[in-house]
Amino acid sequence: MKINCLSCGHKVDLDDVYDDYQGLIRCLTCAAMLEIKTEEGQLRSVRWTSDSPSPLEAKTA
Repeated sequence: MKINCLSCGHKVDLDDVYDDYQGLIRCLTCAAMLEIKTEEGQLRSVRWTSDSPSPLEAKTA
């Protein structure tokens, strides 16, 4: 499964281990922390965590 990082757009490649997962992943390109939920190999939700700046905050910094 591949997920596009919400911060930089990089494709984060996830192994089959993440087919039923709820928790954090880190983008290896920009280090953004994303909280994801997957079920049966399908992405159900993704959001930034409070530990990561949003793209708007990163552009103004």
